[in-house]
Amino acid sequence: MKILRLRVAGFGPFKTEQYIDFERFDDDGIFLITGRTGAGKSSILDAVCFALYGSVPRYDGAQARLRSDHAEPDDPTVVELEFRVGSNDYRVRRSPEFARPKLRGTGTTSSPATAELAIREGDDWRVTAARPVDVGKDVLRLVGLSKDQFLQVILLAQNRFQEFLAAGNDDRQSVLRSLFGTDRFLAYETFLVERRRALEQQVAESSEAVSQHAAQFARAVELDPSEVPSEPELAWFDALLDELVAATELAESSAAVADAARAAAEDEFRQLDTVHSRQRRRDVAAATLQRHLSESVELERAAASSARRAAPVWPLIAARRAADNELMAARALELAARSAYASFDPPPVDTATAAITVQAVDEAIDALTRRLGSLEAPITDELALPSLSEAVDIGRAALSAIDESAARAVRQLEMLPGQLIEAQSRLSDARVAASAEGAAAATAARLEGAREAARERVRLEREMAAAQAAELVASQRLTGATTTHQLLMDRRFAGHAAELAGALVDGEPCAVCGSTAHPEPAPLEAPPVTSADIEEARAELTDRRTALDDATRVSTRLAGLLAESLARSEGLSLETIETQLSTALGAVRDARLAADLMVELDDEIGRLGSLIQQAEAEVEGLQARRHAAGTDLAARELELTSAKRRVSDHRNGFATVSERASALRLHLAAAKTLERAIDTTTERQRALEFATESLATGLAEQGFADETEAEDARVDSEEIRRLERVISDHDQSIATARSILAEPELRGLPETTVDLEPARAALLEAGERRDSAMSAASALRERVRAAAGLVAEARRRFAASADLRAEYGQLRELANAVQGKEPNTRRMRLETYVLAAQLEQIVAAANVRLRVMTSGRYALEHDDSVQYRNTQSGLGLSILDEHTGKSRATNSLSGGETFLASLALALGLAEVVTNQAGGIRLDTLFIDEGFGSLDAETLEIAMSTLDGLRAGGRTIGLISHVDSMKEQIPGKLVVSMTPRGDSTITMPQRIEPQQIERVPGELPILV
Repeated sequence: MKILRLRVAGFGPFKTEQYIDFERFDDDGIFLITGRTGAGKSSILDAVCFALYGSVPRYDGAQARLRSDHAEPDDPTVVELEFRVGSNDYRVRRSPEFARPKLRGTGTTSSPATAELAIREGDDWRVTAARPVDVGKDVLRLVGLSKDQFLQVILLAQNRFQEFLAAGNDDRQSVLRSLFGTDRFLAYETFLVERRRALEQQVAESSEAVSQHAAQFARAVELDPSEVPSEPELAWFDALLDELVAATELAESSAAVADAARAAAEDEFRQLDTVHSRQRRRDVAAATLQRHLSESVELERAAASSARRAAPVWPLIAARRAADNELMAARALELAARSAYASFDPPPVDTATAAITVQAVDEAIDALTRRLGSLEAPITDELALPSLSEAVDIGRAALSAIDESAARAVRQLEMLPGQLIEAQSRLSDARVAASAEGAAAATAARLEGAREAARERVRLEREMAAAQAAELVASQRLTGATTTHQLLMDRRFAGHAAELAGALVDGEPCAVCGSTAHPEPAPLEAPPVTSADIEEARAELTDRRTALDDATRVSTRLAGLLAESLARSEGLSLETIETQLSTALGAVRDARLAADLMVELDDEIGRLGSLIQQAEAEVEGLQARRHAAGTDLAARELELTSAKRRVSDHRNGFATVSERASALRLHLAAAKTLERAIDTTTERQRALEFATESLATGLAEQGFADETEAEDARVDSEEIRRLERVISDHDQSIATARSILAEPELRGLPETTVDLEPARAALLEAGERRDSAMSAASALRERVRAAAGLVAEARRRFAASADLRAEYGQLRELANAVQGKEPNTRRMRLETYVLAAQLEQIVAAANVRLRVMTSGRYALEHDDSVQYRNTQSGLGLSILDEHTGKSRATNSLSGGETFLASLALALGLAEVVTNQAGGIRLDTLFIDEGFGSLDAETLEIAMSTLDGLRAGGRTIGLISHVDSMKEQIPGKLVVSMTPRGDSTITMPQRIEPQQIERVPGELPILV
């Protein structure tokens, strides 16, 4: 990832638009950001961070503070950053949330945060995301680093990278957790601890449940609570149950014996009771017969006969007396009715009360009835007045409600077309975005093939390098063999003369010249080369040539395969293909999301169309309802006015027509009451005369001289029945007693009455013994049943508790280990253990540079020793001083040494983080301040180290006030404050390359 250009306006101290082209520093590799304190140098880094991640560490949670205080109300606040990932250039543009003036009226309104991400296609930019949330996801995917990782490996802000060196274990763990995403290990630890705690609670609850169960069992078997063991075992339950079963069997046997004894006593008592009952019947019957024979019932017989004659006469007496009483009552009612009728003003007739005739009363009833009939309609109108008035009010309210509903419907109808147009516009945009899916998918498929070819090419390149090395070795060996063979041949040829001279014999001819004299034979200067030596060298030469041919064939074959894979991978590197493939797959996903959005927008457009039709129909319906409601209200108001007029015409001096009708009804009721009273008196007079005649006839028929005699003889029906019962009972008792005494079973009975008490007492005692035995046996059986159920439940509890305790024991060990507790002797938690491995890599990477910057004196050490008290272990750092060979705390370093150690640690951390992020390439690095604490020699070493980071095209930006750095670094960005207080960024004229001399391992210097 390489940062190319930055444009800011209305951001931080920058009121006007400022532009930085970082590519101008590519040749230098290192550039300096300089300016007065407070001018805004660090704000350049803030702008880069805000553009990529939408926030700035210094102002997290307060986007409004990002806007320049110097900006005018209408000035924009924009940050635009161009960066390169792989072979693609991207542009991200952001604006924070801030308050701006309202377009209408006074005051301000909140302008929401905006974001846009675009990719360069030729000379144009194509927008790929236009919402802050989408831009954030795409930037994270492209850059491959979270904000915390970015700040740790690319933007090394003021003193930020020194904090990691001096941090405690907990703070260092927080930083590493954010960089390496180890929250899952903490979550796993939390899960185990919570599970352990839950199982621990379950084990305690299980033990408590068993103890409570034992107490319940003790109560069931009636065992003293003090005899219950503190930790009861299953055998204890079984033993008590066996004892209870044995006691129950013994009790059931005793109950059977007691039941048999009670049955025998019951048989004996039953026989004696039968004899006793027969004796009692005999004695009672004899006594009854004797008593009734001595009694007389003749008076009762005579009284009953007179009462039977007076019975038919008495109703006639009562009827005459009742008729007389009724006549007197009727005359009293008639007099009261005449008085009530005459009390009305004016009286109905002009006569005395007693002279009012039936005809006059009838005429008054007719007149009053006609008047009441004429008031029925006005009364109805009067009763309907409240409901008519309420109906008018309801009609008026309904008309007002219809007007309000119509206004709302019209407002909704005005808004819906705009929403429909917006949805149609979004649908068009989504359709365009979705149409790109085919091309993007084809590109992704092509790149996937190219990726496989690139992976194969990497493998072939390794094999090719090995083959070329083998071919070089084979060639070198062939050259050696050829040289050896040629040297042997030369020595053989050179030694032929000495070989022949060695064979000469004085006086014998030479094999070459034939002379027998050998004055100067050739001397032997070196060991002779034999034919065997020549053959061995030739065989070695042949083997080396064959080996070279084999190596050449392998290299040739691999070269062909490598060329083929290079063509299939389109000549791109694996990293480039991965980047392009990720971009293509992202485009496919975006196109598919756009297709899904098309479906949603189609539904939304259909819904809005339906809403428009519904709103139009609702407006039309409300207009029709308003017309109908208005017509109905006018009719109800007319009806109310007419009813009020009719009621007023019929009141006739009364407060209401109902009051007038009530007065007439009272008058009519009095007339009708008087009419009925006169009729009743006449009827009662005739009834008295008839009752008197009937009584005289009845007295004569029954033989009574007068009413008094008949009344004396009369008794009520109950007394007659009593007399008859007395006579009947007397006669029946005599017959019954004689019949009982004649029964056969009463003959021959003993005269002395049998005594039942001894037998009854024996039976009662036997019953009590039987009931007690049976009750005891039943109670024991119930206790056995309850105890057996409790024992079964105890077996289940013990089985479940065993499994639970085994699981708890295993989980407790595991949870304690991942928590850094016993049996974990290192006191290192699981997440800390994972982060410690990362820290070891960071320290190893940091020491490569720290040893160089400190001339081999210092090296960082990972300290995972056990700490004191409750301090967490595993993430400690210390410094090894090679001069003394001892380790010491990092806070013992001087300011300059601390800066060098922090810088080395930050660079090592950056290296490990980028490797963990998939080996992403970081071509830009910013370091903010810290160089002022270094002496000149140490500064040169530090700068030399940073200069080495330029390898591969990396560009490094430094923020510093150190004057020597200003002199040595030609590339600069100058941040200056204007008289108004805002800041500007300038890029001084670049020094041409011929003015710069580079020395390997040192900063470029002016010449």
